[in-house]
Amino acid sequence: MKNNNINYWVITVALAGFLFGFDTIVISGADQPIQRLWNTGEWFHGTFIMSMALWGTVFGSLLGGIPCDKFGRKKTLFWIGILYLVSALGSSLAVEPYSFSFFRFIGGIGVGASSVAAPIYISEIAPANDRGKLVATYQFNLVLGIFVAFFSNYFIGQYFGENAWRWMLGVEAIPAAIYSIMVLGVPNSPRWLLLQKKDEVAAKALLQKMNPLENVEEKIAMLKTSVQKTTQSLFSRKYRTPILLAFLLASFNQLSGINFVLYYAPRIFETAGIDQTNTLIASTPIGAINLIFTLVGMYLIDKVGRKRLMLIGSFGYIISLLGVAWAFYSGAEGFVVVAFVCAFVGSHAIGQGAVIWVFISEIFPNSVRANGMSLGTGTHWVLAAIITMVTPAVLTAFTPFTIFSFFASMMFLQLLWVIFYMPETKGVPLEELQQELLGEQ
Repeated sequence: MKNNNINYWVITVALAGFLFGFDTIVISGADQPIQRLWNTGEWFHGTFIMSMALWGTVFGSLLGGIPCDKFGRKKTLFWIGILYLVSALGSSLAVEPYSFSFFRFIGGIGVGASSVAAPIYISEIAPANDRGKLVATYQFNLVLGIFVAFFSNYFIGQYFGENAWRWMLGVEAIPAAIYSIMVLGVPNSPRWLLLQKKDEVAAKALLQKMNPLENVEEKIAMLKTSVQKTTQSLFSRKYRTPILLAFLLASFNQLSGINFVLYYAPRIFETAGIDQTNTLIASTPIGAINLIFTLVGMYLIDKVGRKRLMLIGSFGYIISLLGVAWAFYSGAEGFVVVAFVCAFVGSHAIGQGAVIWVFISEIFPNSVRANGMSLGTGTHWVLAAIITMVTPAVLTAFTPFTIFSFFASMMFLQLLWVIFYMPETKGVPLEELQQELLGEQ
């Protein structure tokens, strides 16, 4: 079977991940310049400047399933691009912190909704054997956006003077406009056409185009049956297993400290004794390591499976986080901290980073997939927002040794969860996963 159409659609939709990664990390370069410009206190700065986009992300992720089901994955993805575009222009031109926060909130809605819509869309058009790799393309684009944002911040910071932070934020408008135009060329999800819009003719035609060798009538019958068996609301007892899996995976993702590190890398490195003028360049290896190990995770996810990658990542988390804690405790700081932080980011990229959006998009049945994805991503973003909001105050109140030791202890709990509870979903068709996780015959 030739997958050229599917590959193109996946690449296009996954560009939402690039905007996601760029938008969430670009603020790290503007963090301290904005605080100095508007003279904001630690709590105000954490709540309104640094975490406002994440509260928008919470809003977008929790409600993202509604437009996905009502208007379709495609239309939702298009308007996500528009939100990114408006946010980039608005925040770059803001003249005081409240309008800045408003436009960052709008961008956050786009981030949250994209973390629901894009993985769902890709999982619904991807063949079972390649689903992990194709959904992980979204994560690859996410870390590519992070990588580009770190280098963009460094470059702009060197050449654009005191208003560099405005250019750091505003440049996102360019990829946002390109993505919004490109996504107009992708089709609707065949599962959405059949199960939400009730357009069986269009669904059949698209399924035939996606896989000419597949028995389309049999596939349509299977999809209809999967919905007939799962008519309850998401929060019925029937779905307790996928709900718990999504909630715990998303919670552990943020309790690793990944957003703490990515958002505040310059501050962490400055605390480690690196000169302020070098903190941005010290942050750039994070993006490169994230990108390289995400590629490794994408290559392995359909070969070794989701569970094994989570095991590898968990061990890496524990070792690297304890390494950072030791470096601060012993005084072996500076670039020793940078090395352990890079190891931590690599562990995240090959484990949680590669797995989270794939796994959550797989474990919910067709009838509640959009709402289930919203639950998982909403959990992720609520914790991300809280952690980002309190970080400036936490860095003042606690030693880095205490903070990174806490994150390491959380990752030990994740390791136990992976070993004893997490199922493997590699290579299993979505409708068969539904039967396994819900105990259907």
